[in-house]
Amino acid sequence: MSDPSSTVLRVVLADDPPGRLDKALARDVPEEAALSRSRLARLIADGAVTRNGAVLGARDKVAEGEIIEIVLGEPETVETLAEDIPLAVVWEDADLIVIDKPAGMVVHPAVGNPRGTLVNALLHHCGDTLSGIGGERRPGIVHRIDKETSGLLVAAKSDRAHHGLAAQFERHDVHRHYLALVHGVPSVGDPRLRGLAGVTVESGGVIRIATQLDRHRADRQRQAVVSHGGRHAVTRARVVDTFGTPPAIALVDCWLETGRTHQIRVHLAYGGHGLVGDPTYGGRRKAPARALGQAAESVDAFPRQALHAATLGFSHPVTGEALHFESPLPADMTTLIETLRAPRT
Repeated sequence: MSDPSSTVLRVVLADDPPGRLDKALARDVPEEAALSRSRLARLIADGAVTRNGAVLGARDKVAEGEIIEIVLGEPETVETLAEDIPLAVVWEDADLIVIDKPAGMVVHPAVGNPRGTLVNALLHHCGDTLSGIGGERRPGIVHRIDKETSGLLVAAKSDRAHHGLAAQFERHDVHRHYLALVHGVPSVGDPRLRGLAGVTVESGGVIRIATQLDRHRADRQRQAVVSHGGRHAVTRARVVDTFGTPPAIALVDCWLETGRTHQIRVHLAYGGHGLVGDPTYGGRRKAPARALGQAAESVDAFPRQALHAATLGFSHPVTGEALHFESPLPADMTTLIETLRAPRT
């Protein structure tokens, strides 16, 4: 019998799941739950995964619509050092904290990045007031942004806030807008773009990209658009401004219906408009000097993917208050835009 104080995660299997339990859970467990494949495997082996009260094994067959319960257990202590790293705190109360993360900061410690992360900083800033996640005692990270992406991120300080925020992310009730600088100009009238599978056009010049995303077959550190399997991902994008004669760079407002790893970067590259400064998905594309003049050199030299988490909105998981936060573009993106707007020489 499981400990009644343990956290139970209920997962409803989506359409057309893989035939066996472990693969289905790897696909359908919300990313916000922060359960790695190795931890899922351990939980299955420990008898912590059930269906209608019956313990399941990794190779057991499953079907869409089934409810799988995962007993996560009490959080364990993790040896992650608290570090006195300055944080740009946008909001903080007893239950949650909103941070404006700089580019270059990893959210969570991992191999190669054991220190200097947002989690290390939160452990020092918040002390023992942080919640557990994924069965480990650590800051309640309910979503992440890439190391080289700047902008807004919320973390839970209490278990009640953690569960409430995770539920909002799972229901796609959190409003997240990102600003990106991309190569080319995504156009609702572009027949090539409109001809891509999963791409549709909505009112107001909005481009909707809905695909399945999964790990790239050849490079497991990358994500890729796939025709079968993977996780459903939906991104909407609208051009805010253009630069160059003819326009060669665009500032794009992107907002997420889902929140998959690298989602915006993959979807915009899929549409033929990779992010400036993104060597992984941007294809090391060169900016055209004919259209941009000397500004093309600044575009090519931009040292990170030009992506900023600009707005974040959600309901306070404890009080129910509607919260909305905005973060101005960081200095590096602002400087690049000013360079692009300057008269050509």
